[in-house]
Amino acid sequence: MPSPHSLPARLRLACPTCDSTHDEWRWRCTCGAPLDFAETPLPADSTPAAADLDFRRGLWAFDDFLPTDPHATLGEGMTPLVGAPEWDASFKLEYVFPTGSFKDRGATTMLSLAAELGVERVVEDSSGNAGAAVATYAARAGIDAEIYVPASVKPSKLQAIERAGAKPVRVEGSRQDVTDACVEDVEDGDAWYASHAWNPAFFAGTATVAYELAAQYDWDVPDAIVTPLGHGTLFLGAYRGFRALRDAGWIDSIPRLYGAQAAGYAPIADALHRSPEGTNDVADGIQIENPVRETEIHDALETTGGDAIALSADAVEDELDRLHRHGFYTEPTCAVAPAALRELRTMGEIDADDDVVVPLTGSGLKT
Repeated sequence: MPSPHSLPARLRLACPTCDSTHDEWRWRCTCGAPLDFAETPLPADSTPAAADLDFRRGLWAFDDFLPTDPHATLGEGMTPLVGAPEWDASFKLEYVFPTGSFKDRGATTMLSLAAELGVERVVEDSSGNAGAAVATYAARAGIDAEIYVPASVKPSKLQAIERAGAKPVRVEGSRQDVTDACVEDVEDGDAWYASHAWNPAFFAGTATVAYELAAQYDWDVPDAIVTPLGHGTLFLGAYRGFRALRDAGWIDSIPRLYGAQAAGYAPIADALHRSPEGTNDVADGIQIENPVRETEIHDALETTGGDAIALSADAVEDELDRLHRHGFYTEPTCAVAPAALRELRTMGEIDADDDVVVPLTGSGLKT
């Protein structure tokens, strides 16, 4: 088994900022930028018929696009796509994953890679959902995990981390203080940084949302997709996934991508629009002031013709009530995306007859 620091050629890392490459694992480039895999795996075959894909394998049905094999899996993926006529949209129910959030997409690929590389201990910083996912898939892989969380983390999410056998480390202060404490552990110790914001294997997993949607659309794509936007793990995963599908010749175009941020924590939206006054503490899962991959998020918005807007706490609370009344029992952060869809239509950015998909990202059972 290779050491955690030695990479096979297919996993070589590249820095999009300084163009350097790395043959040993590191969590960020020497220039400080996030790293990606130097090559994106692409299938050699043409667009498959649905019968050629074994959806019993969940998102691993698309393993030709993935950097590793399923060493840590719970059958995750192929989440339902259902009509939501009250929103004139379709909802992809990402909250039906094993740990109740879309973060399982990235956790299964990231922890599978960690297992392949022989990693023995991982650390992660999270407001809750990513921590629960990493803890669960680390347990599945037989890897020790420590999860740095805000001191104010929801008890249900803390319990999910503890019951998976991981050690929660509660940190007072801001979300950035939590990250800083985790990074200090990484720099001072021998832990592998299983970060949903920095680790490229996580984004390889969230890209599967695009593969699933394309298959559910019979190898077509919707006009637009609206996702919550903090670090952009689902937003950028969708962008990377649709780009890979286009490069493979499986689809012809990429949907317009829209990001929904929380007022007061909206660096992407603030750069494009005047955001609502006040601070949105309802959508606590996306309270990110300094997204790691901010440049790539802006590039994706520009390339696809999308946009990012910020939503107030009142708008999200109203939308959450509406979701619950129509049978979608999600956590509060989920509601920011359908609330954004409503506002984007008012702004004239999304037309009434556009085909729109909104992922609902976390379960209300976690609140």
